[in-house]
Amino acid sequence: MSVFSLFAHLVEHLADLLTPLFHASAAAAAIVLFTALVRLLVHPLSRAAARGQRARAELQPRVAELRKKHAKDPQQLQKAVLELHAEEKVSPLSGCLPSLLQMPAFFLLYHLFSNTTIGGEANGLLGHQLFAAPLGGRWADALAAGGVLGPAGLVYLGLFVLVAAVAAFNYRRTKQMMAKNPVAVAAGAGEQVPGLGAVGKVMPFMSFLTLVTVAVVPLAAALYVVTSTAWTAVERAALYR
Repeated sequence: MSVFSLFAHLVEHLADLLTPLFHASAAAAAIVLFTALVRLLVHPLSRAAARGQRARAELQPRVAELRKKHAKDPQQLQKAVLELHAEEKVSPLSGCLPSLLQMPAFFLLYHLFSNTTIGGEANGLLGHQLFAAPLGGRWADALAAGGVLGPAGLVYLGLFVLVAAVAAFNYRRTKQMMAKNPVAVAAGAGEQVPGLGAVGKVMPFMSFLTLVTVAVVPLAAALYVVTSTAWTAVERAALYR
C-alpha cells in the first residue's frame, strides 16, 4: 500500500470519528486536525528558530564591528560573519526549517485531492465537502458553479477574509519588529547570507501571498495553508515577544 493510500485511509478514519460533531464537513475538520498535529510536531523547531533569532540579535554588536573592519571587502565580510555564526553555533537559516518540513504534508494533501484515483481505486476523498464546497475543487470551480456569492463561493470568501485578517496582523507585527530590531525577523541582515537582504524587504508582504495559494490549490490543501498560517501567527506572537 502506497503512502498516499495510507494517508487517504487515515483521513477517512478521522472523518468517520468526527462525523457526529461536524457531519458533512467531517473530512475538512480532519484536515484541520491533521494540520494541527503537524504543527505540534514542528513546534520544537519553531522554538529553536526563535532562540536562534535571539542569538543572532545578541551577535549584532560583533557583526557591526566586522562591517567596519571589512567595509571595503564585501566578500571577506560575508565570510567573517558566517565564521562568527559557525563559531557561536548559530545558523542564519534556522528559521526556514519549520516551513520546509511542512511542505511534504502540503504536497501530500495536494496530491490526494487532485487525483481521481488513489492506488488504482476511486478517490473517495473527493466526495467530501466543506459546507457546500468540494474539498477537491478550486476557487475557479466555485466561481463557475455559482459565482462569488454562490454556496461554494461564500466558503472561499470566508477563507479569504480569514487569510487577509491573519496577513494584516502579520504585516503590522513584522513591520514593528523590523523597526525595533532588523535582525528580529528571519531575514536578518543582508550581509549575513546572500539574498537575505532582498527577503527582508519583502518579508512584511509574504503573508498576503497565501491568498494566491488558497485561490489556486484544491480546497483541502487550502485548508491546510489557512490553518497553518493562522497557527504561525499565534505561535510567532508567543515566541517572538
